Formats: sequence, C-alpha cells, structure tokens
Amino acid sequence: MPSPANAPANNAPANGQKLLERFMWLSIVATVLTIILKATAAFVTGSVGFLSDAIESGINLIAASVGLWALRLSAKPADANHNFGHSRAEYFSAQVEGSLILVASVAIIITAIDRLINPSPLEQVGVGLLFSVVATVLNGAVGVALIRAGKKYRSATLDADGHHLLTDVWTTVGVIVGMALVWLTGWQPLDPIVALVVGLNVMFTGYKLLKGAMLGLLSEALPKEETEIVHRFLDDYAAANGVTFTSVRTAAAGRERLVNLVMQVPGEWTVSRSHDHADAVEAGLAEALGGAETIVHVEPLGHPTRTGPMTV
Repeated sequence: MPSPANAPANNAPANGQKLLERFMWLSIVATVLTIILKATAAFVTGSVGFLSDAIESGINLIAASVGLWALRLSAKPADANHNFGHSRAEYFSAQVEGSLILVASVAIIITAIDRLINPSPLEQVGVGLLFSVVATVLNGAVGVALIRAGKKYRSATLDADGHHLLTDVWTTVGVIVGMALVWLTGWQPLDPIVALVVGLNVMFTGYKLLKGAMLGLLSEALPKEETEIVHRFLDDYAAANGVTFTSVRTAAAGRERLVNLVMQVPGEWTVSRSHDHADAVEAGLAEALGGAETIVHVEPLGHPTRTGPMTV
C-alpha cells in the first residue's frame, strides 16, 4: 500500500533532472574536445596507439549521447503502458555502452595486429604526447565529477559514463608511456603492442559494463549498505510498536529503490490502525533510503511466514 510520502527517487524535482542532464552534456562536450585532441595526436604522429585511444573516445561520444537519452526517458512518470515508470532505461544505456566498447576493442586489436605485420615509422611524437596529456587531464576531471554525481543521485548512466571516462584516462596514460618509450628508444614495434594492450583493457571494461547492466535488469537486491539501512529501520520500528516484519525483499531499478515486506500486527488492531502503521513504515523507509517505493502486506501476528527469497 504505497503512499505519496514514499515517492520514488526517480520522481525528483525538475531541477534535479536538469542537473543530471547537464552532467551528461558536460561529458559530451569533454568527449568531443578529447576526440579532437587525440585524433590530432594520431594524425601528426601516424601512431596506431594514439589512433586506438581516439577510437575509444569516439565510442565515449556515442555512449554519452545514448546516456542523455536514457536519463530523459527514465525521468518520465508512470503511464498506462509502464505502470512502474521508465527507470530501467538507464540499464539499457549501460548495455549499449558496453556493447559499443566491445566493438571498439575488436577494431583496436585488429588495427594493432595489422601495424605489427606492416610497421610504419612515427613522426612528431613529442607533439602527439602533448595533445594526449591535455586530453587525459580533461577526461579525468569530468570522469570524477560524473562518478560523484552518479553515486549521489543513484544514476547508473552517470556512474557508467564516469567509469568509462576514467578507464579512458588510464588507457591514455598507458599510450603516453608507450609512445614516450618509442620516442626515447626508437623501438617502433612498441606502438602496436601498446595498442593491443589498450584493446584488451577496453574489452574488459565493456564486459564489466554489460554484466552490471544485466544484473540491474534482473532486479538485483539493493547493495549491502542499503539493505542494512532497511533492516535497521524495521528492527527499531518493530521494537517500538509491537509488530513483526517478515519476507523482506528489495530491488534496485535505476534510481528507484523498491521494498516489499510483510508486517504482522496484533490481531485486535483495526484495519485503520494497521493502515496507519503501514503508511508510517513506507514513509520511514523512503526517508531512510533517500527515496523508495515500499509495499506493505499486513497479516496478524503468528501467521505462517511466507516462503521465498529474502534479504539478509
């Protein structure tokens, strides 16, 4: 019996939604600038390592655009065809991003192997390194900002995009080190070897994103720290009001937090009194979790406990 007091986190004020969209626009602008810098580095040097780095940033741009679309869709309220809202759209964004990263990794690996077979001399490596360092600083700053915002606002899209940007940072650092060694030693095969390492790292990143998105679509239980908040609140409420809670189940759906439970009450309680306590539990969990949709099923004390999966 959900109540207005426990409105989902997804139904945030309009200014909160606009803030999330601004973060995605920040990611898009930063990625465009990064592509320009990395593509310039690849062009002036002829390095397949720099080229692989630029390709990954191109995937970042597509993923950030899809992420912006997912954020807007997930903010739509429930309707006749989507009774529980559109919050899972963010998981779709993460799936698209993971799939694109896997495609990019294959392209990078193929290009690197071709350069190993057909070596080509590099030019103006110092200039290329300068462009890559600037791109790395830009990506790092935006990536950290997105991850912080993703955790604060429970946005799978911002979190995924932020981690992708930070992965891109470490990728670029590896490329910079490799290109610096080529510049210092003159050993040309190191360029495609660096690109191969980049490709494998990008592939692993894509796999992790796809795995996380799939777990979200399968209604994985809330994280341990949030589950503990739920049980702590219920234990305190039960001790203070003479009720018992059983069959507590939780799930995350994008920015939403879902809780389903059974509240056993004294048999002499009226329906009205039981309903008031159910409303209080719903409102309390919403406040404790920073937004949650809770469904409370009321039963008399001593009723056989439901079977089924329960959080611990």
